[in-house]
Amino acid sequence: MEIRGSRITIRPLKLEDVFLMREWGSHENPLLEDYNFPPLNDKEIELWYRMKVGKIFNKYYSIRNENALLIGYLGIKDIKIFKRESTLGLVFDPNHINKGYGTEALDRFLDYYFTEMKMKKMILEVAEFNKRAYGVYEKIGFKTCGYYLDEFFDDKLDLSNPYYLKEKSSFVIKDEKIYNYIYKMVLHKKIFYELRQ
Repeated sequence: MEIRGSRITIRPLKLEDVFLMREWGSHENPLLEDYNFPPLNDKEIELWYRMKVGKIFNKYYSIRNENALLIGYLGIKDIKIFKRESTLGLVFDPNHINKGYGTEALDRFLDYYFTEMKMKKMILEVAEFNKRAYGVYEKIGFKTCGYYLDEFFDDKLDLSNPYYLKEKSSFVIKDEKIYNYIYKMVLHKKIFYELRQ
């Protein structure tokens, strides 16, 4: 299986792809630190890969650019065969964001997802402070269908950091714990194709 766009190619994720992720850059924004590929040794990378692809209701794919460089990966998790839906996860090398690759990869993958895989609905969750990602999802046709507060991954976040101060309204601090707002978004097959016309 291979999905081609004008600048991207999507294929099932292989172990050798994961080893290449160690060469990726990292986000300078501490709010996005959780999206950085973790510093793993060879054995840990193999374990990470097996945990991702070893589950029957998950599928993972590599994303390469026009120079055959690995720039991201996407996963569909919690695949519900009878409901024809799943939950999307998407991660890019920080060196290759804001170049239109995410929008193209999503558009091409969703076309495959709704036609070849015969799925009807895609769900995702995105942090309110991650405005760039939210904008991409909205552009593709995703609509907000829920909003909730979740525990932030870093309870030692520097609250004087300018990135945090800019997005302060997306956070709640309670009992010395940091929480952030999450949007739940959904895209139906019909809406996706209506927007493409």
